[in-house]
Amino acid sequence: MDFLKDLWGFLKVRKKFWLLPIILILLLFGVLIVMTSGTAIAPFIYTVF
Repeated sequence: MDFLKDLWGFLKVRKKFWLLPIILILLLFGVLIVMTSGTAIAPFIYTVF
């Protein structure tokens, strides 16, 4: 949780709010890959990319 506070402090102080959507998209892709690894949905996910 401390990492998220530090990240938010960095974004707020340096006015780098444009990085927030990029970080969120990367997190979503990471969760998608972790959740679909080893399931029956995995072949369908790989065809999207």
